[in-house]
Amino acid sequence: MSTEYRFSFGPWNISEGADPFGPPVRPTIEFSKKLASYKKLGFEGVQFHDDDAVPDVDSKSAAELERAAKELKKVLDGEGLVPEFVAPRLWEDPRGIDGGFTANCPDVRKWAIDRTKRAVDIASYLGTNLMVLWLAREGTYIRESKNAIQAYQYQIDAINQLLEHNPEIHLAIEPKPNEPTDQAYVPTIGHALAVAYRTVDPNRVGGLIETAHARLAGLDASDEMAFALSMDKLWSVHLNDQNGMKYDQDKTFGAVDLRSAYNQVRVLELGGYPQTGRFIGLDVKAMRTQKADVAERHLANSKTIFLRLVEKVRSFPKDVERQCIEARDYEALEMAVIEHLMGK
Repeated sequence: MSTEYRFSFGPWNISEGADPFGPPVRPTIEFSKKLASYKKLGFEGVQFHDDDAVPDVDSKSAAELERAAKELKKVLDGEGLVPEFVAPRLWEDPRGIDGGFTANCPDVRKWAIDRTKRAVDIASYLGTNLMVLWLAREGTYIRESKNAIQAYQYQIDAINQLLEHNPEIHLAIEPKPNEPTDQAYVPTIGHALAVAYRTVDPNRVGGLIETAHARLAGLDASDEMAFALSMDKLWSVHLNDQNGMKYDQDKTFGAVDLRSAYNQVRVLELGGYPQTGRFIGLDVKAMRTQKADVAERHLANSKTIFLRLVEKVRSFPKDVERQCIEARDYEALEMAVIEHLMGK
């Protein structure tokens, strides 16, 4: 069985550097040039939002949608790339201001499901059976604005319609506790998998865990991954780092908390993740201060740190680990881990 990892990122991870407090600071890079950078950086998989793959997705006929997606498939094949997943970008459409699947307006809920069905079709045309559902605005700013019991059922109903739309599609729910909405309905992987087991085909609903999202929920990302791995439900990861429980920072993986990063790699190794063939997604952003000619360095650095931590996990002395555990000497075990990470 292969012990090699496969890596992916999304075109949004090469950005112009705009943030809520300032405009772009780097020039826009054409989508085709972003694709050309994947192999150069050592990546194989491309993550897509539906409108990354097919611009103006809502306005296209079914035939136009198919034609545009298949043209992109040819481009990917030419670059030696594969699509990892497609995700519907509902949160940027004005119609989704109050959520898509959980909106109080039935017309909006219908639009959200129809739009996501189109994203399922795009995924099929590109050659992937994986869709990621980041339920960005599926929550509230004040709890009295929605019936939460009903909202969970709306989400289950929507997922059921997607599963029935295409019998090959697999849905990975990406939980996040807040941002952009104040409080989300599916804040952790436990919530996501509980929803999965209520659907018409639980075998086709799993999860994607992002480091920063787990941190924002006050949880350990490696434990969230372990929970999903124990149920064979970890279908992708978004690795990054986070400086405290604030906004979603998407910092270079391992740049803030190397010990936490080590444990995320360790649990992926323990769970046999590379043998599944699933991707290590790096959802990281370049610092706003980064100059344009080196604005891809965060991706290369994240991949390098991950692979060096794989070496650290695999080379940790198992006899020391066994002896410390048998003696219940966890102080010694902790020091052994720290010294190993420090290169001693």
